[in-house]
Amino acid sequence: MKLDGLHHITMITGDAQRNIDFYADLLGLRLVKTTVNFDAPEAYHLYFGDEAGSPGSILTWFEFIGAAPGRAGAGMIHTLQLGVRAEAALEFWAARLSGARVACERAQDTLRFADYDGLAFEVVVVGAGNPPLAAVHPEVPPEHALIGPQGARAYGPEPRGAAPLLTSTLGFEVQGSGAYRLAGEHREFAWSYDEPPAQPGRQGAGSVHHIAWACPDAEQLDWQRRVREAGAAVTEVRDRDYFRSIYFREPRGILFEIATLSPGFAVDEDPDHLGEALKLPRMHEHLRPQLERMLTPLVNPRARGRAPA
Repeated sequence: MKLDGLHHITMITGDAQRNIDFYADLLGLRLVKTTVNFDAPEAYHLYFGDEAGSPGSILTWFEFIGAAPGRAGAGMIHTLQLGVRAEAALEFWAARLSGARVACERAQDTLRFADYDGLAFEVVVVGAGNPPLAAVHPEVPPEHALIGPQGARAYGPEPRGAAPLLTSTLGFEVQGSGAYRLAGEHREFAWSYDEPPAQPGRQGAGSVHHIAWACPDAEQLDWQRRVREAGAAVTEVRDRDYFRSIYFREPRGILFEIATLSPGFAVDEDPDHLGEALKLPRMHEHLRPQLERMLTPLVNPRARGRAPA
């Protein structure tokens, strides 16, 4: 039994439309689901990924309007890595980001930048280890498209006396001091820890809320049992309509989720029209008239003449 790499990563933003403009237009990802937060249905929950909304390609955001800026600290993820196929793509993204007045920095085989909320990214050239998970955008040549999240860096020293939850329980492989790799049947993901800054972290716009690992549907209860036996407090299974989830914190305090691979984002929407309509969780469908009055209408780039070529 092994985890199948990344499922998704969830962040916080203070502006849903700006979020769509940055990720679905500037970065060329596909908006694959427009829905709301299960626990706060008055807040948007937006999902971005490849053309099919594949597990492993997904970046998501909760919108809390006007949220104060967050700050990564101990027990928080501070940098996400996005993959490209070749070094020439780094030059493309440096030019595209600079043209949109997004500051970026080239360092060897990496391009660093931050989004409008201050969330840090690295674009990295990847080999054949991960199948490409790309979206289609008319201004992004296919050979330069982003091909999915490849890794994440978090703040947190090695906890003293903690059970080896990452390695013995979850199957992460040690790659070096503070560096790990989660290798699944189809994808792998780099995971590492850096010494935390002196200032404490703060959740807010531009901060990472949690990271989710993928598992075959039939194995989720076994993962729940293994995590509980390792001493972590793990939740009951929660139905998120597009996958089922369990949650727990790893020893440094980062919120982990283990999510199933199905039923996927096309369960309630035509695959050719993912993300185009407001889809509410089944438990909140009775609130639709109220929520449609409360939520600010959003514009998808694909619906305003920016559809894929």
